[in-house]
Amino acid sequence: MSGAPVWWLLAGAAVALALVVAWRLLTRPGSRPAPRAGGGPAPGEIWWADVPFEDGTGSKVRPCLVLRADGRGAAVLKITSQDQSHRRDHVEIATRHWDPKARHNSHLDLTDPIRVSRGSFTKRAGRLDAGTWSKVRRLHRI
Repeated sequence: MSGAPVWWLLAGAAVALALVVAWRLLTRPGSRPAPRAGGGPAPGEIWWADVPFEDGTGSKVRPCLVLRADGRGAAVLKITSQDQSHRRDHVEIATRHWDPKARHNSHLDLTDPIRVSRGSFTKRAGRLDAGTWSKVRRLHRI
């Protein structure tokens, strides 16, 4: 009988420790896309924005992934609906969560980020899934 209270105490301590570890892993900085501050774009979010062409000849309203954001704008990666599965600098991302009209997945361009002014963001579409966001963060050292 005297062994039972010790067993329950050890089991309770193990459960408490597991809960603390799980909570710390889920809430550590950078493990999830950051929440929006003040309604503007935040890292890990997908937004529709007027994104300038790389050659400076114009722009196009398109979905993009926010990498970094400040009061003036954000660094983004372009998202395309064109099949880029043959390219190593693109990754397929699920589209159904942020574009219900899409009939197939999109591709995220992992090459150099593009700077977009804050006023060019038109509509928040959603968040990138946590697994892909983690890979993007490592690649772009966020």
